[in-house]
Amino acid sequence: MDINYVGENLLPGQIGQFFVILSFGSALLAAISYYFAAVNKADRSWFRIARLSFWLNAIAVVGIGSSLFYIIYNHQFEYHYAWSHSSKSLPTHYIISSFWEGQEGSFWLWMFWQVVLGVVLVFRAKSWESPVMAVVMLCQLVLGSMLIGIVILGERVGSSPFILLREAMQAPIFSDPNYLSMITDGRGLNPLLQNYWMVIHPPTLFLGFASMIVPFAYAVAGLWQKRYKEWIGPGLPWALFAVMVLGAGIIMGSFWAYEALNFGGFWAWDPVENASIIPWFTLIAAVHVMVAYKNSGHSYFTATFLVMVSFVLVIYASYLTRSGILGETSVHSFTDLGLFWQLIAFNIIFLGIMVGMLVVHKKYMPSTKKEEEIYSREFWLFIGALVLTVACVQIIASTSIPVFNAVFGTSVAPPVDPVQHYNKWQAGFAVVVGILSAFTQFMKYRRMDVRKFYIAALASLIGALVLTAVLVYVTKVYTNFMYILMVFAATYAIVANGQILGEAIRGKWKLAGSSIAHIGFGLLLIGALVAAATNEVISLNSSGYIAVAGFDQVEKPGENLFLTENEPVQMGNYRITYVGDSIAPPNVYYKINYEEIDDETGRVVDRFQLRPFAQNNPSMGGLIGTPDTRHYLTHDVYTLITAAMSETHMLAQGSNEREGLDAYEEPAVYETNIGDTLRYRNGYIVVAGINRDATVENIPKGENDVVVGLNLEVYAADGEKYQVEPIFLIKDGSTYDFSKDVSDQGLRFRFSNIMPDKDKLELMVYQKPLPEKKWIVFKAIKFPYINFFWCGTVIMTIGFLLSIFRRNKEIKPLETA
Repeated sequence: MDINYVGENLLPGQIGQFFVILSFGSALLAAISYYFAAVNKADRSWFRIARLSFWLNAIAVVGIGSSLFYIIYNHQFEYHYAWSHSSKSLPTHYIISSFWEGQEGSFWLWMFWQVVLGVVLVFRAKSWESPVMAVVMLCQLVLGSMLIGIVILGERVGSSPFILLREAMQAPIFSDPNYLSMITDGRGLNPLLQNYWMVIHPPTLFLGFASMIVPFAYAVAGLWQKRYKEWIGPGLPWALFAVMVLGAGIIMGSFWAYEALNFGGFWAWDPVENASIIPWFTLIAAVHVMVAYKNSGHSYFTATFLVMVSFVLVIYASYLTRSGILGETSVHSFTDLGLFWQLIAFNIIFLGIMVGMLVVHKKYMPSTKKEEEIYSREFWLFIGALVLTVACVQIIASTSIPVFNAVFGTSVAPPVDPVQHYNKWQAGFAVVVGILSAFTQFMKYRRMDVRKFYIAALASLIGALVLTAVLVYVTKVYTNFMYILMVFAATYAIVANGQILGEAIRGKWKLAGSSIAHIGFGLLLIGALVAAATNEVISLNSSGYIAVAGFDQVEKPGENLFLTENEPVQMGNYRITYVGDSIAPPNVYYKINYEEIDDETGRVVDRFQLRPFAQNNPSMGGLIGTPDTRHYLTHDVYTLITAAMSETHMLAQGSNEREGLDAYEEPAVYETNIGDTLRYRNGYIVVAGINRDATVENIPKGENDVVVGLNLEVYAADGEKYQVEPIFLIKDGSTYDFSKDVSDQGLRFRFSNIMPDKDKLELMVYQKPLPEKKWIVFKAIKFPYINFFWCGTVIMTIGFLLSIFRRNKEIKPLETA
């Protein structure tokens, strides 16, 4: 029997689903039309249809986003997506963030950015528009299928963000037509994601992913249209743009992990982190080989292959992240929404395009019969690209262990210590890339003066060796030979590119972008190495014991300190005091005062307060801490809560205190008389008299009933006086008593019996227990020279931006006409 549900607003969802279908249909028509427009340039009708279809797709994608935002913003919890990812308590910026917390929202974000990029291409690509947009709209078609949410031959295709809650879940509540009245709020945004980085990191990352399609599309178009040499020119600025944006997104995620999440650092080699950095590495390699081809005519196949495989790896990253294949190996992958085979198809389609194009056009590709000179820049750029590719292969192989297990039925375990596993491999690659990015700056394309090369390279080498010695000593990384090599490689890159930058300032401005980017890379490498290799746990616990049940199962007690409120503890040069907390549900903010003490004078030379916070999140394994950091020029002091008093978190979650007699200690029972004085913890009580005319509200007194009140005076230590009258009642042969409280003193009194034979009155005095002194367990880490890392990322991004401007100006009118 059909149920007529009350209060559901179905129109926004119906409009949104209409736009989903329109986006899929218009993308299909645009892809087909652009294909035929590229094949048959003389017939402009296909081109006009393609343009119209693209604009329809743009309207549809905006319509999807507008409908979904309307549903989320207006708290329409009859829709599963709104209920799953938002709540009424979220501020507007977190409501926006909840938009892309789920898979459907992030797929929409990807589609939206492709529309934006498509608009740029429509106005700028000119003769490249049809073949390039045919590829872009094919990708848009596949992404649109992820949202379509229809059933074909019993199989669901896509997952619609506009599915109703009652259609997504099976529960008895949905048999009630008025079920919405029982759903007062949504589940809300994951508390760990309620951070300003959630507002800007995913959009930046997805713009990077989306922009990878453009150089891929130019490469496909160049081969398809047999314009083999021409596509490199317009494709290179797009490749640089993708490298810059995706790199910025990755670094934002790194800073988020360091600043707000509890990873204890800036890079954890998590599978999802790896999935984003792999295509970034390959596209960086592609950019260098593209530049080499433009200047020397060498390595065309390599450049084309790396550009194309970069986007294929983006799709593979999406598969790893969204298919559920990673299981428990990643802390921030999506759960499977039944899109497994669609994601497989996504990979196969674009992998097939790449392989097909490369195989069919291999014999037509430009090539040079002359081998690269060993003293030519193009040779070493190729070597550098090869090293980056091998580095990616190692990351892919280790990250894809769950995939191999699923495909081949094996049970290979992922690395027990991912950080150590990846670092030992990637350190060697970093050394080679750093050295290559240094001496290749002094090389020329094709032919060069070897003598001038050695003079310039050796001058920088000597400067780098001196600076390396200083840095190794200051940063204290001299205990490990590989660390020394990495510092040298990074320093050599900085010195050599600094020399090139000096020439750029004197007039060779075209060299500025690449040299700035390489200087940024060198600084980033030094910062990452020193911070990772020499970070020091300063919250050392000599006892090696923390008096919290099960703590040693989740943390190392020797690296954590137990703090009791207002009781200072010495921690190296710091005196640490936990001075209290504040609650902003579901988080508890802990105030920890740091005072740095001078060893010789004993004076406080620096003081500050850190406020790390934590929440009790059972779905994520219990207490989840979010660090707070004190930033200095040469180091950071990083502080994380690892355990805390449970009562505080019960309050943060809105749990009620214990009620009734459970809130009190066992009572003291007195046989007393008028005039007696009784002691309690914070003062004394005087039994002042008897009230024989006492009454009990709403209980009428019968003829044979006895109602007696016991007049008590409570004198507190602070001088306050309270009067209270508990009552004893005998009614119809049964006895009752009615307690009275003095809440300010945590007291409850029961006049529980009259004992005529003893001439005594029985009084029961309850006291609330003294509150347990608040405590926390925390971990503090010192990260030396971490600012090299952050400074390097900014400088590298600036270098990419300058390179984009340069390459854009180099595109000849003929190439874009």
